[in-house]
Amino acid sequence: MQEGFHNKKKCYFCKTKIAEIDYKDVSTLSRYINRWSKIDPASRTGVCAKHQRQLGTAIKRARQIALLPYVTR
Repeated sequence: MQEGFHNKKKCYFCKTKIAEIDYKDVSTLSRYINRWSKIDPASRTGVCAKHQRQLGTAIKRARQIALLPYVTR
């Protein structure tokens, strides 16, 4: 058996065939923010590069119009 081999997580947005990530969908976006309100990296969440870029933009837009917090205490 090979050491260091493990299954890679599948992209949630590719699996569910979501073409565009909506910045108004706060419940989905909040899954990709850690408890300090930072955007989780793709290595932790398993999101592909294309959707990670869209996710970052959507989270930043949601913060801009106060749907998501910039910082949590």
